[in-house]
Amino acid sequence: MREGESATAGTSAPATPVTTAASARAHARAVVASEWDPGTRPARDEDVIDLLLVVSELVSNALRHGGGLAGFEATPVPDGIRVAVRDRSDAVPAAAFGPDSPPPGRRTGGYGWPLVVRLAREIDIEKRSAGGKTISVFLPIRELDRPV
Repeated sequence: MREGESATAGTSAPATPVTTAASARAHARAVVASEWDPGTRPARDEDVIDLLLVVSELVSNALRHGGGLAGFEATPVPDGIRVAVRDRSDAVPAAAFGPDSPPPGRRTGGYGWPLVVRLAREIDIEKRSAGGKTISVFLPIRELDRPV
């Protein structure tokens, strides 16, 4: 959700605040379970694993490098989940600039951001007017193919 928007039907802000990567993963898993019924419309395990990895990395990065977690949402859409992680830092992940152009005085490193880039789609980094930023990504969730 972008700054200034309100939650609407179909968005999935957690009922209890997300404060750790584990609680964010639990919430994302619950969103998948509510939209992709294991009995009638199961999600592919590899897609759920990708979702949980990306959620872990984004939340861990917000906690470790972003001045703390300021918000988390996982919103189901027909073909996947949109995840938004807000933190308190204006700094954009160094690897977002590409391997040849890190910001002055910053080094690139780590595996988290490259993993996010590899697994997620439609990555958007938006600085918030009140400070901090929101990193939003889309992760496709496909239904498990079943033999007929």
